[in-house]
Amino acid sequence: MSILKLFCQWLVTRENAKLLGVTRKRGPAPRLSLREVMTILIHFHQSHCRDFKAYDAQHVCEHVRSEFPTLVSYTRFVALMPSALPAMCLYPHGRFGQATGVAFIDSTPLSVCHNRRIARHRVFAEVATRGKSSLGWFYGFKLHLIVNDQGELLAVQLTPGNIDDRKPVPQMTKNLWGKLVGDRCHLSQALFERLFARGMQLMAADRPLPITPIRNNIQNRLVVLEDELLTRKRFVIGTIVDQLKNIPPIEHTRHRSPTNSIVNLIAGLIAYTWQPKKPSLHFPDNDLALLPALI
Repeated sequence: MSILKLFCQWLVTRENAKLLGVTRKRGPAPRLSLREVMTILIHFHQSHCRDFKAYDAQHVCEHVRSEFPTLVSYTRFVALMPSALPAMCLYPHGRFGQATGVAFIDSTPLSVCHNRRIARHRVFAEVATRGKSSLGWFYGFKLHLIVNDQGELLAVQLTPGNIDDRKPVPQMTKNLWGKLVGDRCHLSQALFERLFARGMQLMAADRPLPITPIRNNIQNRLVVLEDELLTRKRFVIGTIVDQLKNIPPIEHTRHRSPTNSIVNLIAGLIAYTWQPKKPSLHFPDNDLALLPALI
C-alpha cells in the first residue's frame, strides 16, 4: 500500500506544519505508526475474518510479524485505533469513483444491539435511535450509499436510524449528474424536482417516478424505455451492500467504543474500494455518452 504510505506522510507533514513552536506530547510515543495502524485495520476487512482479536492472534502475530517489527498487543492496538480516526475519515475521499451519469442509491441499517437489549444498551445510548427497514425494527444507524455503474463508491453518509432516506440525498448528490436509481422510499415530488433542476433524474426501482404516480401527490410524466430497463439494474447496489455487511464485517453488536466503531466502519469501506473486482454493469461508453441528451 504505497499510496497509503504517501498519504500518511503527507498528513503528518501537514499537521506538523500547523504546530506552534516545539511541542512535546506527554507519555511515550506510540510504537506503531499511523500507516501501520491503518494497514492492519484495512487488511482485517480484506481477510474475510469476522473477529479482529482472532485475526490479530492467528494472522498478524503469526504470519506478518516481520512486516511490523514494533507490533503491540491486542489491548494496546485497540487503544491506538481512535488516533487513526482523522486520517481514516480523509483517506476514502481519494478512493471514491467518478460520476458516469448512472448512479444507484440505497440505505442499509446498522444495528448496534439486539432489540431486547435496547433498554440497557449504553455505548450508543446518546446517538443511536430506533428505525424501521424492510426487515423490521432495529436500533442503531443507517448507512446511505451512492455507487456508479462500475460499482465504485460516489458518496457515503451515516445517519441515525430514524432519519428519512430522502433527507441526505440532496447533499450526497451535489456533485453528481445523470440518472439516480433508488427504491420507493426515495420517492418525493419535491426531491424529484430539486434534483431535476440540477441535472439529475430520480427514478424508483419498483416503478420509475416519471411513468405513473405511485402516490397521489406525484405528477405523471412520460419515460423512455431505457429508463425503465435501467431501474431493473438496481441489484448492483444490493450486491455491494451485501458484500459490505458480510465480507468486511462493518456491522456487529460488540462495540465498546463509538470511536472505534466508526473506525471499523470506515476501514470496511476503504477495503471495499481496494477490491479488484467490484459488482458492475459494464455499460458501453457510447451509451453513457448519450445520457446528458436523455435527461
